[in-house]
Amino acid sequence: MQRMFKPARIAVIFVLLAVMLLYFVTDLYRIQIHEARAFDPEAIPQRINTRTVNLPAARGSIYDRNGILLASGRPSFNIMLDWNSMRAQGFDTMNRAILDLVYTTMAHGFTHTDTFPITRGAPFTFLTDMTREQRRRIEAYLEFHNLDPNISASELLAWMRRHYRIDYTIGILDARLIIGVRFELEMRFVIGSLAPYVFARDVTTDFITLLMERGYPGVFVESGFVREYHTEYAAHVLGYIRRMSPQQFEVLRERGYAMDALVGQVGAEYAFEEFLRGIDGRKRVRTTDDGTVVGVYMVQEPIPGNHVYLTLDIDLQAVVEQSLRTQIDIINAARAEEARFAPDDAEEEDATITGGAVVVLDVRTGELLAAASYPTFNPATLAQDFGMLTLDPRQPLFNRATHGRYIPGSTFKMITGFAGLRHGVIDRHTGINCTGRFDRHIHLDNFAPFCWIFPMVGVGHHVLGIVSAVEVSCNYYFMAVADRMGTPGDVGWILANTSKEFGLGVSTGIELPESIGRLSTPDWKRYVGYERGLVDDPRWFIADTIVTSFGQGLNRFTPLQLASYTATIANGGTLFEQSVLRRVVSADFSEQLHAFTPTIRSQIEETEYVQIIREGMLAASRGSQGTARAVFRDYPIHVGSKTGTAQVAGRDINDGIFVAYAPHNNPEIAVAIVVEKGGSGSAVMDIARMIFDYYFSTESATRAVPEGTLIP
Repeated sequence: MQRMFKPARIAVIFVLLAVMLLYFVTDLYRIQIHEARAFDPEAIPQRINTRTVNLPAARGSIYDRNGILLASGRPSFNIMLDWNSMRAQGFDTMNRAILDLVYTTMAHGFTHTDTFPITRGAPFTFLTDMTREQRRRIEAYLEFHNLDPNISASELLAWMRRHYRIDYTIGILDARLIIGVRFELEMRFVIGSLAPYVFARDVTTDFITLLMERGYPGVFVESGFVREYHTEYAAHVLGYIRRMSPQQFEVLRERGYAMDALVGQVGAEYAFEEFLRGIDGRKRVRTTDDGTVVGVYMVQEPIPGNHVYLTLDIDLQAVVEQSLRTQIDIINAARAEEARFAPDDAEEEDATITGGAVVVLDVRTGELLAAASYPTFNPATLAQDFGMLTLDPRQPLFNRATHGRYIPGSTFKMITGFAGLRHGVIDRHTGINCTGRFDRHIHLDNFAPFCWIFPMVGVGHHVLGIVSAVEVSCNYYFMAVADRMGTPGDVGWILANTSKEFGLGVSTGIELPESIGRLSTPDWKRYVGYERGLVDDPRWFIADTIVTSFGQGLNRFTPLQLASYTATIANGGTLFEQSVLRRVVSADFSEQLHAFTPTIRSQIEETEYVQIIREGMLAASRGSQGTARAVFRDYPIHVGSKTGTAQVAGRDINDGIFVAYAPHNNPEIAVAIVVEKGGSGSAVMDIARMIFDYYFSTESATRAVPEGTLIP
């Protein structure tokens, strides 16, 4: 009998049924899963993205020695852009959202981050004041995309417009705004070491609310801290913080710093970075493609930084800065008036003072009480002024107090005098006859340097002892002392080693970055000066010894070193390690982590010789022929001082140097002043008087008022 169903037919039917079933299942998956949003946007959950957010720790505050707040941190909010959420919307939507976001930001008075180095207006050109970081980024960008390194700005903009698919219905000026943001976002992929893109910093909560209401894709908010400075003074001592450079990150990443961390760059912010910085926290944020936050998980709570108290007295600092600026203004005004009556064809160098510095130390402890550098800047407005300050030829960001290297002039004569006393070539009663010209070595290429008084009166100071030689600042006397001490090379080493004992040409030990200056020795001249082309002959001659003896020559010292030197003389020969750190306390003020203790670096044993030098400095202030008598002869407080005039190669106008301490019988503070093109020490010593006026009037008032009552 014939079968009704053949196996082959059954197999075909099952295959057809399987194909039909597979088709329906696939279509159902497409409709219900893959294309579910077309029918029901909430039918399936969106893709979840997870990002780790850095939680900046509060930076510790900085106070002066009296507890006056100088710098602190304020909580702030930054607008960030998430690339993944933005590109999920499509290029056209993203570009138009960016443009609207930029205009909204500007309309509400905020500035968005745009470091793209092409001008925002036509004709488009590369920025002429491009920073090194901007140049590094644009070069990396061109290399990444295989673009011609010599491409013009307009050609690059046209290429980027196509690259970022910016619709041609958008004008070129608006396209440039979009390109600036897209460039910032893409650079995070081109250069992997760049910090996350912060679109706008320190915005208000009202602005954040507006952005959230408008629902910009990929826009989110991160918290941070803004450094605030509560004084316009002590800018160079306080320093500032900035986002670390790629080079700094390579060093600091091992210490747990985030890529976009703010770190101290100079001053106390730099020196005490380890105390001030806290430990950042982290959290994980989960969002959908449209930026909706679906979960926040704390990974590590931030730990705030500690608080630093400086040895600085901010009220004294204000007086020091004002005194320096006032005297410079007086000198500049007088010179401008003189220039009005100069012949029209007279060719004279610019007499305007270019800079100066003042340092005030406590001679009993080595604490830095004030340090001024002119010109200066306002730390509170540094962020806005930074570009202008870096272009100022007067270098207002340069700390002349700790890094300026100056010829000491006649302020060096106390070193030569002390060395002569120590080596027995003079005593306090030894008389030397100043004839005006030191012609003992005239047979050597007619070498016969003269005393400063000789060109004016044609004679010298006549017979002087060490005290009166310091009083009148006789060049001849100190040339003769140096000449008597031995061979030129030996004397060169004697003066150098004595200088180091008094703190010149060596580190002061202060926590701030500093220059150690230049200490002239026969070896320095032979192995450094000659090899670097600073001197023409490597040999140490008699002339080197002679000019060094009265403060000219190759020595270069900082105002901080001059102040340390003066303090060492004032206190009888104790060289303290200088310090600007008074104490450190924990973030909650419950624990003291560090307290200042005076540190003695060395002690000069021949205190009787130091006392003779001090008598000479007192005579310079109160003697009938003292170089500082015009200001200090009748001053109610006895002041020990020394004027100095430094001749600078290539300039007709000398630097003015002045060092002083007070009171003479029981010294408390030492002052060192350097004014570039100041003319002479006597021209700038009024600065010291103004400082002493404030310091001792305040001290007297404080002592006269019972504890717990107000000072009048």
